[in-house]
Amino acid sequence: MIACRKSFTDTLLELAKQDKDIIAVTTDARGSVTLNDFADQLPEQFVECGIAEQDAVGIAAGLAHSGKKVFACGPACFYVARSLEQVKVDLAYSENPVKILGVSGGVAYGALGATHHSLHDIAALRTFPGMNIVLPCDARQTRKLVKLLVDFPHPVYVRVGRAAVPDVYENDDFDFQLGKANMLLDGKDLTIIGCGETVYHALQAGKMLKEQGISARVLDMSSLKPFDAEAIRKAAEETGRIITVEEHSQFGGLGAIVTETLSENPVPVRILGIPDENVVHGTNKEIFAHYGLDADGIVKAANDFLKK
Repeated sequence: MIACRKSFTDTLLELAKQDKDIIAVTTDARGSVTLNDFADQLPEQFVECGIAEQDAVGIAAGLAHSGKKVFACGPACFYVARSLEQVKVDLAYSENPVKILGVSGGVAYGALGATHHSLHDIAALRTFPGMNIVLPCDARQTRKLVKLLVDFPHPVYVRVGRAAVPDVYENDDFDFQLGKANMLLDGKDLTIIGCGETVYHALQAGKMLKEQGISARVLDMSSLKPFDAEAIRKAAEETGRIITVEEHSQFGGLGAIVTETLSENPVPVRILGIPDENVVHGTNKEIFAHYGLDADGIVKAANDFLKK
């Protein structure tokens, strides 16, 4: 297993060695976002801002405006809270194509607690015109994403966790496009949609349900903006029920996007996410289990949903 953050920065370093316009900016986080090798090998393409995320976004915006291909990397909780105004004005409004790598998106790694959770980021950033939002699910998909982003002409928020994650894709023979979902399993009884690290759990749940005689379609919705509305409408029409699974508040994230998409022709939708409460303290695994975001929780939700 490889962490998405490691896949991201390894690929970025590989590409930056061939392109001097690629710049990495960080905020006293080179270790946590795995930029140590980049800083050591390409010091002239590396900018360390210290614990100053607002400054980092402004610096990244200026570099991008001058033609550089800029990746601002750091904790998701700070880039989409402390720096929210700079992201809104300097990136989205000003159309500067900076790519933000937000690490420890969702539930903070290692039980760091409430200050380091980032459970509002999708809800906030998807309201900014021109901002794109992507949650890769594994190392292979992350690698494809970085290659796509280098010359992508718009700002993008990439949200990943910190821990190593299991492979969802067994090899590199799969399509990856912004704005397109990937179907991992086909089914007719209901559809399970995940994004980011919940995709693996959704896929495992789909396989477990199959053993119970339940045919579940599983979608990897890595791109939340742009969003594959066509895949959602097709799933609603063909399976009749949808479960969304997200490491985010139940408000404003994947589940909200799906229900908004289906508002004119609705089907029953169950949103699995973090409820409107302060998150219980624990490891990622414990928190996922507590809120029913792991495979067992998804299977239970699917069975309850189908009974109703």
